[in-house]
Amino acid sequence: MPNLNVSKSSPGGYKAPAVGKAFELLRTVARSRQGLGLSELASELGYSKSTTHGLVHALIHEGALVQANGGKKLLLGSTVVELAFQSWNYLIINREAQPILDELREDIGESVFLGVFNRSNARAIIMATSEATKPLKISSPPGTTIPLFAGAVGKVFLSGMDDTRALELIRENGLPRFTENSIVSENELMAELARVRERCWAMDDEEYIPGVRAVAASLGNLHGLPLAIWVVGFAGSMGDNKIEAITQATLETTEKLRSVLDAAH
Repeated sequence: MPNLNVSKSSPGGYKAPAVGKAFELLRTVARSRQGLGLSELASELGYSKSTTHGLVHALIHEGALVQANGGKKLLLGSTVVELAFQSWNYLIINREAQPILDELREDIGESVFLGVFNRSNARAIIMATSEATKPLKISSPPGTTIPLFAGAVGKVFLSGMDDTRALELIRENGLPRFTENSIVSENELMAELARVRERCWAMDDEEYIPGVRAVAASLGNLHGLPLAIWVVGFAGSMGDNKIEAITQATLETTEKLRSVLDAAH
């Protein structure tokens, strides 16, 4: 049996470089809308062509990558999606959460989302949705990812960390200006996170997308999954009075959903 290429990274912690490279390769392909060629991938990752070639063909064999455009482009394969959605945690959460999300949507008339924080790329992943039934609505399918610093949901996930870790992520990723209302000051964001911790909910007032407001609340860390729900709608239909009602309904739904998911596990 060949020796595993394992190196010690810190006291009590180990990493396998080949595994790390494989996951970085998959993340790079996932970020590309049109797919990447082998040379493009090697260049973007800074790997040699031989290393990239070996990783790519191993991942194609496992179904984690597929070749498109006559074999010239690489895209994520079905294995990645299947593993995520066959996970017992994901299946249980989606099964139990959907009727509760639908109930909240019926109550407030806006789109509702359930998501998980992905620590590896500092993004939130939408796990389940309940879209508003009106013609003009906010819509994003499960599997969509959102930057950690995008409005309400990002504030909720950041507020669940201690200040040291939150600051690390802020300084690693920077604070992008999505709109004129985006928080781009480190001190201002840290003060906002303190307010979110105190009141247990966060608001996005056209900070991520112009003309769009959102309210988010955390479900906490459920068996290793940091979860949150958020309500999103156009500013014209989410005035201050309605925001107050949405916030109360969202917090009540959060308690209900947390209780149901705890029982399911």
